[in-house]
Amino acid sequence: MNASVDPVESPGRIVLLTTSHRVAPGLLSWSAWQTLHAADRVLCADAEHPQLPYLREAGIAAELTTGGAPVDAQALVDACAGGRTVVVLATGEGDQPLTDGLARMAGSGRVRMPDLELLPGSYDLPGARLLDLVQVMDRIRAECPWSSTQTHRGLAKYGIEEAYELVEAIEAGDREELREELGDVLLQVVFHARIAQEDPDAPFSIDDVAGTIVDKLVHRHPHVFGEDTAHTPEDVKEHWLRTKAVEKQRDSVTEGVPLGQPALALAAKLSSRVRTAGLDVPLPEGAGIGYELLALAARAEAGGTDPETALRAAARTYRDAILAAEGIAG
Repeated sequence: MNASVDPVESPGRIVLLTTSHRVAPGLLSWSAWQTLHAADRVLCADAEHPQLPYLREAGIAAELTTGGAPVDAQALVDACAGGRTVVVLATGEGDQPLTDGLARMAGSGRVRMPDLELLPGSYDLPGARLLDLVQVMDRIRAECPWSSTQTHRGLAKYGIEEAYELVEAIEAGDREELREELGDVLLQVVFHARIAQEDPDAPFSIDDVAGTIVDKLVHRHPHVFGEDTAHTPEDVKEHWLRTKAVEKQRDSVTEGVPLGQPALALAAKLSSRVRTAGLDVPLPEGAGIGYELLALAARAEAGGTDPETALRAAARTYRDAILAAEGIAG
């Protein structure tokens, strides 16, 4: 189709077409399909390339290299002679010899190179790397001697540890550490979901976990996904508490309060439940520091202060003072 183009005037065009393995094969961009249909040749080094069946269905004949060898740089440049367009289906790391060869030819200055274009045929959506995490977790669960034997109960302590490390990264204001610790917490979620998938009686997957929280968030945000309105954070909290109460239908305000959480957080949560429900439950009186701490936690919560966070901040200040006294930089 480019036979009328003077080869001296036009060295042709090489298009390296990349696709995301996280997007279903065949779902290519319109520009990718246009380029494929208009190309003089389409080359591929992988007989198992997931796009090949869909190209054949679309009437596009892709030529396979002999023995699955990488596309040769010199042969590719020669194929573009006469102003031809040649599309190469990218095969990941297998394209490195080709790109290196083209770079060497261009750098030599002795070859009139075709135009080289990198064309993304499909794009990752936000969150696409989560699919990689699920796939990696599947393989680890199947092949790692340690991971393959883990249970929900055996992993429980790591969930607690990772949550605390995340809080520490937040308090320290360390962005790199925050990103890493968020990943560690996310790993716990994916790991537990993968284990749950194997349960013989009540299995569920990471998709079920995600679906449950999506449904919950949509239901508890009628001011975003429905017709309700909320103009202040207080309005949002009121919506949240009202919908949560309807969902849970609890017999007691203490239901759903984990007793295993840190004591100050537990005291604040109980105090919050009582206050929100409008109950008149006097704080228990008794001798000992525990009752004094309970009263302090309730007072902090009523005043809008998280006692657990406040005490941790004070403890960090105390830690810094100790380090200073020892002559150690914090």
